[in-house]
Amino acid sequence: MKFTILTQYYLPEIGAPQARLSALVAGLLARGHEVTVLTALPNYPLGKIYAGYSGFYCEETIQGAKVLRTFIYPTQKVAFIPRITSYLSFTLSSLLIGAIKLPASDYLLVESPPLFLGFTAYILSKLKRAKFIFNVSDLWPESAVQLGVLAPDSLMHRVSLAIEKFCYHQSWLVTGQSRGIIEDIQQRFPDCHVFHLSNGVDTKLFVPTVGQSDDSTCTATYAGLHGIAQGLDQIISAAELLRTENCRFVLVGDGPEKQELKARAQRAALNNVAFLDSKPKNEIPSLLASADILLVTLKKYIPGAVPSKLYEAMACGKPVIFVGEGEGATIVKENNTGLVVIPGDITGLADALRRLSREPALRAELGNNGRQTAVSHFDRQNIISRFVDYLEKHL
Repeated sequence: MKFTILTQYYLPEIGAPQARLSALVAGLLARGHEVTVLTALPNYPLGKIYAGYSGFYCEETIQGAKVLRTFIYPTQKVAFIPRITSYLSFTLSSLLIGAIKLPASDYLLVESPPLFLGFTAYILSKLKRAKFIFNVSDLWPESAVQLGVLAPDSLMHRVSLAIEKFCYHQSWLVTGQSRGIIEDIQQRFPDCHVFHLSNGVDTKLFVPTVGQSDDSTCTATYAGLHGIAQGLDQIISAAELLRTENCRFVLVGDGPEKQELKARAQRAALNNVAFLDSKPKNEIPSLLASADILLVTLKKYIPGAVPSKLYEAMACGKPVIFVGEGEGATIVKENNTGLVVIPGDITGLADALRRLSREPALRAELGNNGRQTAVSHFDRQNIISRFVDYLEKHL
């Protein structure tokens, strides 16, 4: 079987799509299949091309797969014009390079968002005689409207809805990272063939630590993108309410909101908040496992959104404070893996932090539940294996 992946995000970048897609590549290669990845020059999340990469096009091999890289206009800005320019630059450059360089394939999977990349994938699937798989990690344009990035009923909103409809109708299969995404698509496009392809987690890599820390201070850690959707200002607000508690906050990562978050913490003279730069991928599991509490936050309810860091937190055997609603909140509640707070409820978030920081036995109980849930239901190797089985069956 020959398999092609078209994605704006890939290794050596760190993130949910990068982790899931690289695991899919590994799973396909382990079964003896051929894989080619067409992606952008690495730039996420700093909005700068990584050192060692330049020009319009280059090739490399990562973990046994051929990786073709094309030009992208990198930006960290969230404003409409720079963001759309970045998306379109890769949409067009990947179409050009893909048409010339990609081999014929049995399947072509595209990662969305960006939604526009679906057009490129559709054209390339026809040129390369591949079955078109449209992967939905976020429901666009709905998520953009919820976050205030896109105005409802605007011209771009209507255009995005038309593109979304086209991609769903033209795809051979639609994969989605949450049950909420799958159910939404099935409700609006009942003729679509769908497959639930959860981000999951590598439960052999993300594991609980052996022994306990000697530090008496309770550490609540967030690790990931510092963007609009994450609503990390809620953590700063809670930290202000917990100045006198035996609890410290560590925020690890980068993103467009980081500088403002640091400035706000400095203005408030918060000695209980520390900011760390992004860590290499191989350091993330131990960093999470060393925390006492792991924070997973969302600015507001976004249909279908389940942050992959929720699975990683559970796999590390740590209690989760999930600031959000929907499917992620349901996972935490039904499996008793942490505490759930509604977005915007700063007092509720402070109360949850205060409770867990004072009750180590409860932290241990919730963490153990999380580990069992991750291994039983969200093991990435099992998820990928089921998907590859499906592809082989329909070849």
